[in-house]
Amino acid sequence: MTGKPDIREILKCVRCGTCRSVCPVFRELGWESTSARGRLMIAGHLLDGGLPDEAALASLRSCTTCGICKEICPAEINSPQLIEGARRAISGRGLLSEAQLKLKTRIQATGNSLGEAQDRLAWMTEKEIPDRAKAVYFAGCLNSYRYPQVTARTLSIIKPLGVTVLKNERCCGSPLLRTGIAAETIDHNLEQIRATGAETVITGCAGCYTTLKNDYPPEFEVLSLSEFLEEHISDLKLKSLDITVTYHDPCHMGRHNRIFDPPRRVIEAICNLEEMKWSREEARCCGGGGGVRSGYPDLSLRMARRRLEDLPSNVETIVTTCPLCMKNLNDAGGMAIDLIDLVAQALPEHASGSGSSPGH
Repeated sequence: MTGKPDIREILKCVRCGTCRSVCPVFRELGWESTSARGRLMIAGHLLDGGLPDEAALASLRSCTTCGICKEICPAEINSPQLIEGARRAISGRGLLSEAQLKLKTRIQATGNSLGEAQDRLAWMTEKEIPDRAKAVYFAGCLNSYRYPQVTARTLSIIKPLGVTVLKNERCCGSPLLRTGIAAETIDHNLEQIRATGAETVITGCAGCYTTLKNDYPPEFEVLSLSEFLEEHISDLKLKSLDITVTYHDPCHMGRHNRIFDPPRRVIEAICNLEEMKWSREEARCCGGGGGVRSGYPDLSLRMARRRLEDLPSNVETIVTTCPLCMKNLNDAGGMAIDLIDLVAQALPEHASGSGSSPGH
């Protein structure tokens, strides 16, 4: 979606306040302006030509765009989409926060959202990577720089299934797009993908997935890593582990793109799965998305701690399919691992340690 939000969509809001019962930010802060209803009122004011004050800007910027309000809205309003549109309108006026300016500068200078100067492929342990393949693995910024072992493990498992990597991958653009800023890296990544001849792009990051799937031209199939693993589960020859884990649905993998079953099928092929108190469409946000972790870190961690309250009483290990969720939940005191870590534990060469926790 580009341009300003549609005022007709905003006017569909009947002010019932149902969104207040589920909004993770409203639950922590309690202000009307931090619910979808309040944010839509502010967005409508901006479209009428109103000037936003600092409180209005904070209201629009503190939304994680988790989409749980959309899930239960009786008027079926896509509030995250409208809020992102309002953010674009604000940035179009040159009203960027300090966190947004830093993010934009980092990506422009280094090609990644973290401002890392080192080689993006420093994680790669594979010596020979084909230039062309039917599928390409898009690692993403967080996986490349904060979870290099997860990224190297992913490639080692999926490379034999006909997968290569981009030689000069840059940020997918999700951190910019979600906060209302144009992503100049998209064209570069498109050229890289086209050069591989790939028909399918695979990613293990929820933010990368929703961006590649919905914001890039539909030139190729986009698969989450969990979907790809599910398709090839018989090829992996996974062994059973005598453990129980739970699964956290990343908002941009689950609610936004309806990928609920593939990660669960992979987990259940390996071990016992016990659901969190709120899961699938009703899963609570980890608090990291929509630019909230970088712009409002304390609020972000409060939401992550709240999410940890949903853990089953007898389960410690949380499996997820998003590096941002994993980081936020771990920073809040949880023990979250990537799905690929669980898969690696179940591969034949690791099966002898099946009694150990995948979190270690």
